[in-house]
Amino acid sequence: MRAIWKGAVSFGLVSIGVKLYSATEEKDIRFHQVHREDGGRIRYKRTCSVCGEEVTYDDIAKGYDIGGGEMVILTDEDFADLPLTSSRAIDVLEFVPAEQVDPILYNKAYFLEPEGAATKPYVLLRDALIDSERVAIVKVALRQREQLATLRVREGVLLLNTMLWPDEIRTPDFGFLDEDLKVRPPELAMASSLIDSMTGEFEPDVFTDDYRAALQEVIDAKVEGREVVQPEEVEEAPAAAVDLMAALKASVERAKAARGEQPARGGGGGGGEPTPISSARSAQKAAEKKTAKAPAKKTTAKKTTEKKTAEPAKKTAAKKTPAKKAEPAKKQAARKTAPRKSA
Repeated sequence: MRAIWKGAVSFGLVSIGVKLYSATEEKDIRFHQVHREDGGRIRYKRTCSVCGEEVTYDDIAKGYDIGGGEMVILTDEDFADLPLTSSRAIDVLEFVPAEQVDPILYNKAYFLEPEGAATKPYVLLRDALIDSERVAIVKVALRQREQLATLRVREGVLLLNTMLWPDEIRTPDFGFLDEDLKVRPPELAMASSLIDSMTGEFEPDVFTDDYRAALQEVIDAKVEGREVVQPEEVEEAPAAAVDLMAALKASVERAKAARGEQPARGGGGGGGEPTPISSARSAQKAAEKKTAKAPAKKTTAKKTTEKKTAEPAKKTAAKKTPAKKAEPAKKQAARKTAPRKSA
């Protein structure tokens, strides 16, 4: 890394010589504007809108538009006497708890390295910040501009975070803030369950810039003359759900499935208090069970009725068609030998 600034941290009567390094870098893939036909770079000339002449950097000044087509021109001499704390000092103003600094104020981050014999006071300030669990509020002049910043410790190194001034933070002015929207307790409970199911430890290394990786693959393919493979399409975001509770419940189940967790079982031998999800599932299972049993009872009743109806029918048939008793053999013989009467 190359130092972009040298100066000193003013800590009471202690002065700590430091070098300033950019702590971050953007990984965006940058392009040049070129002529489509031959790949020639597109150049822009600095021309004056009044006389039309090309202007060099030496003839360029800063102008402030005061409206009505009028411009106030400021030169380097006008900027020379502006009150800056110091062009080479980081003045510690106070120490505050880190949680009192709203993250929206943070702008850019820089590493501070001790210079020369300043290592010991550097380490002293670093350890004091860690021990006090506070950050230092400082003022520093970078690139001809006074900035508010914080000093804190990251991985054993002092980190300077430049900050926006409070009047540079916009106030949100949106219509929905004036609407009287009510959130039902079950919806809030379901949203809390979703947050719990998606809670984890933040590990920034697991997240990657998929778009940049795919774009670099396309560029590499162009360079090597390979066939450019179309990147897989990203799954479209689901449409807005009409039923908020159903959407929250589905989100919770999907999050648990992604984490490899078994679906929660309501009631039973769980032992814990039922959650909104388990209660809804138990009610659904009970309704399904009741529905499944109802036809079975009707079928059983039908069979019982048929059985009862069949039993009297059998008795009636037996009563109507009794079996004929066989006549004794003597009576049959007497009847055959008896003389017939004449007419």
